Amino acid sequence: MKILHLISSLRGEASFSNKLGNSIIEQLATRYPIEVKERNLASAPLAHLSDAHVTAFFTPEHERTAAQIEIIRPSDEAIAELLNADILIIDVPMYNFTIPSTIKAWIDQIARAGITFRYGENGVEGLVTNKKAYLAISTGGIYSEGYMKDFDHTEQYLRHVLGFLGITNMEVFRVEGVNLSEAKEDVLSKAKQHVEEFDF
Repeated sequence: MKILHLISSLRGEASFSNKLGNSIIEQLATRYPIEVKERNLASAPLAHLSDAHVTAFFTPEHERTAAQIEIIRPSDEAIAELLNADILIIDVPMYNFTIPSTIKAWIDQIARAGITFRYGENGVEGLVTNKKAYLAISTGGIYSEGYMKDFDHTEQYLRHVLGFLGITNMEVFRVEGVNLSEAKEDVLSKAKQHVEEFDF
């Protein structure tokens, strides 16, 4: 079982989303033989899209210049990683009510017409199929319920955009309220317990 693990927190080993994502991997490892490919978007982010990227994307492959081939090489590599994986695990710290810009840059680089999705007679068709995704979301407050739920633009956005690409089998784990409690490790332990009790 091949796993693609996306890390996006700026906090390194102190990251709650990273700890939660690692917990998911640990539980999968107790059940299946796994191979993990890690892509750290915090330390090695993909470029945000430019006009040069978009022009290269829509230039037929046999007509691309050497410069165009080079500028989309990271996109091609990221797509190959995704297509090669059976499971996608995304560590998602909430920044200003949404995903880190590094995850958005990764999405913009892998969402390419004709490769990861296409438009047909029946509308859009996601081409990234037969995969499972796990989101490991960490938030300073409580966003899964209550009056702040409408402020959460992490889970809903990722469900929509990954679903658009064909990844509809998704589970979400959360470590919440890390800024509301002095016992931050207790909050993390509760989230890890949820992972441990989950039927993977």
